[in-house]
Amino acid sequence: MPQCTTLNLLVTFIVSVSIFGLFSTLMLALFPPTIQDNLPWRKPLIGAAFTLICISGIAAVFFPKKCSKTSGSIRTEKPTTFNLKGHNIHKISVTVKGHHPNCGRYSAHVICVNKHVFCAACTGLLLGALIAIVGTTLYFFIGWDIVQDGFLAVLFGQFGIVLGFMQLKFERYTRSALNALFVFAAFLILVGIDKLIESTFADLYLIGLIVFWLWTRILISRWDHWRICHTCETPCRLKERQYDHYTEGYTHD
Repeated sequence: MPQCTTLNLLVTFIVSVSIFGLFSTLMLALFPPTIQDNLPWRKPLIGAAFTLICISGIAAVFFPKKCSKTSGSIRTEKPTTFNLKGHNIHKISVTVKGHHPNCGRYSAHVICVNKHVFCAACTGLLLGALIAIVGTTLYFFIGWDIVQDGFLAVLFGQFGIVLGFMQLKFERYTRSALNALFVFAAFLILVGIDKLIESTFADLYLIGLIVFWLWTRILISRWDHWRICHTCETPCRLKERQYDHYTEGYTHD
């Protein structure tokens, strides 16, 4: 399938670029430039930029429809039929809980708390963003030296980013914890590089990388959702929507 090949190549390319970004960050930590700008507004600027990223992520958790024109609830009360490539296919009803189809194939993607269903990834990202905002406030705005060793912070942060990319291999609460770690790891890398280099340019480079890593994590998740639905032989409205969007070069989340 051409769409499958294109999507796989895109994911491979984006992940490769993200890995290169991790490598370049490690090189910065191992061989920090000797030129430091020490601008008085460096920390407030970088802190504000990272806080904005976290707030945007929180908004995406609470308002997924506003942030993605292809995501949202899909609900049919009765089984119906739809036409795909000229064939009438019986379609089962579908409901969405926790941003995911209420389907056993997505059971690893959700967690249940007091009979309420939540997206495991979004719950983790929300928790991680809240923790990162607290840390950002303490380090970038108040001036608390919350990281003693910048290199260790970068090293641990990179480990967390890699685990975040691999979160689809895990289920439910573990998946949620890894997504929280992913955001916190990005914060640690930013703080570690800032402590080692004290450079506005280096910090802005990290801000750009963090945005790219977040996009990579989202793309991996969407690829995983696509893979789950397109290896399922049961026809449903979700698959119909995905077929339409993919043939238009779109990736459904």
